[in-house]
Amino acid sequence: MGVKSIENTDRLYWLGRYSERVYTTLKLFGQSYDTMVETGAGDYDAFCRSLEIPNIYTSSEDFLRTYPFSTEDPNSIMSNLYRAYDNAIELREEIGSETLCYIQLAVYAMKKAALSDAPLLDFQTVTDNILAFWGIVDDLIEDENTRNIIKVGKRVERIDLYGRLHVDRESMTREVHRLNGRIRRCEIHFREDVLTALNALILEEPMNYREIVTQIERILEV
Repeated sequence: MGVKSIENTDRLYWLGRYSERVYTTLKLFGQSYDTMVETGAGDYDAFCRSLEIPNIYTSSEDFLRTYPFSTEDPNSIMSNLYRAYDNAIELREEIGSETLCYIQLAVYAMKKAALSDAPLLDFQTVTDNILAFWGIVDDLIEDENTRNIIKVGKRVERIDLYGRLHVDRESMTREVHRLNGRIRRCEIHFREDVLTALNALILEEPMNYREIVTQIERILEV
């Protein structure tokens, strides 16, 4: 595999990860938004701890503006969306302009939300465009390997986030099984021992979420 192919594989993988990160964290943030706006309070520190990001926010109001929209906060939803967009731009030839368009539309919707006093509708537009992006990946990208690498990134990120958020066993098991099927169908180097460990961890009682996060972050280590 040439240098350009290695670079593109990495970009495809992270396009999948960042698009999933935006989708899941925006849904999680939206669940807390109304309560914080109405009461002026909210446990944003617990939110930060669950995602293992630094709590740099000075108040609920600061959190509600900075976490979704700041381009200076590397952990913000907007920063992750821009990372997805940057990778998509570099991959235009591989994924096609129409596929790229849905990431662009998500960026536009997020910018619109930043200007709104009631951004939940625009948040929904962002998530709708991410869902449309994933759908168009299946529909228009002809190269199966390209599709599979994006989806591996998506599954890895979802398992990582699910581990941090302590989701239910059924949801975690479903995602690990989906990763099993997908990762073996694409040209990407992964650690079989890590995949084996993940399959064992989802059977443990109680579920060791911390170890799941540790293992999934090692899945592509050489």
